[in-house]
Amino acid sequence: MNPQTTDPIDDDSAPTESAVSRKAKAKPGQRRMEILQAFAAMLEQPMAERVTTAALAKRLGVSEAALYRQFASKAQMLDALITFTEDSLLGLAAKVGEPGADGVDGRAACGQIVWLALQFAQANPGMVRVLVGDALVFEQARLTERVGLLFEKLEAVLRAHWRHWAGQQGLATPTADAQVRAALLLIYLRGVLHAFVRSDWKHLPTQGADAHLETLLG
Repeated sequence: MNPQTTDPIDDDSAPTESAVSRKAKAKPGQRRMEILQAFAAMLEQPMAERVTTAALAKRLGVSEAALYRQFASKAQMLDALITFTEDSLLGLAAKVGEPGADGVDGRAACGQIVWLALQFAQANPGMVRVLVGDALVFEQARLTERVGLLFEKLEAVLRAHWRHWAGQQGLATPTADAQVRAALLLIYLRGVLHAFVRSDWKHLPTQGADAHLETLLG
C-alpha cells in the first residue's frame, strides 16, 4: 500500500472553498484509503506498535473526530489493513495458477507463491508489522486470530499445490508430504518477516531467498 496521501481529509473546522472543491471531487472511499495509507506509513517507523489515533490524526492534519467518521476505532483500521494484506497475498497466489491446473507445476508454484509473498512484504513493511503481531499488541484478540487465519489460508494453497505435485511424482504419501512441506515453507516465510522487522528493515525478505527456497523445495 502506497503510504503517500493526496488531498487532506475534511476536519471539523469550517470548510474553505478549496476544501469544498476537493470534497466534491473525492471518489467514494478515498478518505478511508488516505487514512489507511497514512497508518501503514506510520507503522514503518520505529516504535510503530505505539501508533495512536491521536498521532495518526496529527499526521493527517485533522481531528480524531474526522478519523472516527471513517472508522469507528483503531481496531477497525487494523482490520481493514489485514483485509488488504489477505486479498493481496491470496490474489498473488491465485495468479500462479490453481492447484492441479494444466501447465501448473505444483512444486514450482509453491516457490513462486512464497517468493511473491516476500516481495509483497518488502514493498509493504508497515503491513509486516501487522503480520508479525507487533502492531496488534494490546489490540482485540480477534485481529491476531484473523492474521493466523490468513496464514492458514496461504498454507492450505501451498499444501494443495504440493499434494498434486507429489501425486504426479508417484510418492507414497502425497498428503503427508504436502503437510510437512507447506508447514516448513510457512515457518520460513514467517521467520523472514520477523527478521525484517527486527532488523529495522535492513534484512530484506528477498535477500538470499532463491537459495533458501531451492533448499526447502529440494
